[in-house]
Amino acid sequence: MRDYKWLNEYCLNRFGSAAELEAHLPQPESAEYLRSISDDRYLSVMSLRVFRAGLRHSVIDAKWPAFEQVFFGFDPEKVVLMGAERIENLMQDSRIIRHLGKLKSVPRNAQFILDVRHEKGSFGELIASWPVTDIVGLWKYIAKHGAQMGGLSAPRFLRMVGKDTFVPTNDMVAALNAQGIIDKVPTSLRDLATVQAAFNTWHEQSGRPLCQLSTMLAYTVNH
Repeated sequence: MRDYKWLNEYCLNRFGSAAELEAHLPQPESAEYLRSISDDRYLSVMSLRVFRAGLRHSVIDAKWPAFEQVFFGFDPEKVVLMGAERIENLMQDSRIIRHLGKLKSVPRNAQFILDVRHEKGSFGELIASWPVTDIVGLWKYIAKHGAQMGGLSAPRFLRMVGKDTFVPTNDMVAALNAQGIIDKVPTSLRDLATVQAAFNTWHEQSGRPLCQLSTMLAYTVNH
């Protein structure tokens, strides 16, 4: 495994200057901001991620105002009351993507968010307070308790709301493979722990957030 100094030098050589590199790196949101996001917005983004999975993002995004309407602005207290018949009726609504499994996930995730609210006070508190040194633990928690939030959906959802996380994209996995850290997409607990440990090391060496390290690592893959 190469250290952060190598990673930084590689990226500087690729972009030509520190300023140019910084311009290409994402910025995570603060814990204060994550706590300020209302539960309906978390449910909206979570639902958006579910519907984007496997489908063209631009198509989903164009229809999202209609989703906001049919799901009562994603107010979890209202959405959780939507029964099977109402969800079935949405299959006739041409304004939205009519995928029954994805539609059914919305009330289930509303219940997930309400359960967290009962325990933590808000869903944002869970997201904000979870340590990034165990971000894969948050992925697993969301995948276990949420609906259709497995695979890359949990890390991509977290990236969408601004929580600091790495995302195992194809380029990032290829870079980890090149460094001998893992040899395949990390799905097992062991591989996820190995990747987390690598990112924790780079984080300690650099002070950079995980999302920036993830992006920098992906840039080391030649196309």
